[in-house]
Amino acid sequence: MDTGLIIVLAIAVIAAFYFISLYNHLVQLKHGVTRAWANIDVLLKQRHDELPKLVETCKQHMGYEQKTLTDVITARSAVATAREQGDVAALGRAETQLRLGLGNLFAVAEDYPELTASDSFHHLRSRITGLESGIADRREYYNDSVNHLNVRIEQFPDVIIARRFGFAAAPLLEFDDADKADVNLQQLFG
Repeated sequence: MDTGLIIVLAIAVIAAFYFISLYNHLVQLKHGVTRAWANIDVLLKQRHDELPKLVETCKQHMGYEQKTLTDVITARSAVATAREQGDVAALGRAETQLRLGLGNLFAVAEDYPELTASDSFHHLRSRITGLESGIADRREYYNDSVNHLNVRIEQFPDVIIARRFGFAAAPLLEFDDADKADVNLQQLFG
């Protein structure tokens, strides 16, 4: 065999393995994003199941705070719809509203000593607070996974493989500015 042909074949084989490696890495990143989203989804479902129990417990003690309870239920429904549709942008907006609603609910609950003394309320509040913390942690992991994927599909030579095989950028899970803004203490205690 001709030495030149062997060198060309060796280069072709090395290039093929290199592009296969790039493709497999992009697949791994894509599935990492999917796995990170599934982790968030589990916590969202758990919180979704806990919220009606919290609202029902509050209804027993907070008869005159229907707007606060209605806001939480409406936001819960919006989160569920966005989650089921996989609409990350809508989920971010709905999460912001739910977090604001829960914050208001917990603030108003302080005006009801019987409610705050309730074991059921304490259990649900601590459970939901724990889920909120878990969602925040998983959101950070999800956004990190999305960032790794999005960067790789824009880098050369990965961009060639990404375009050829239809790898698309994934959206970050972001909350509205209201969720990131500083708390207005005068409004809370005024």
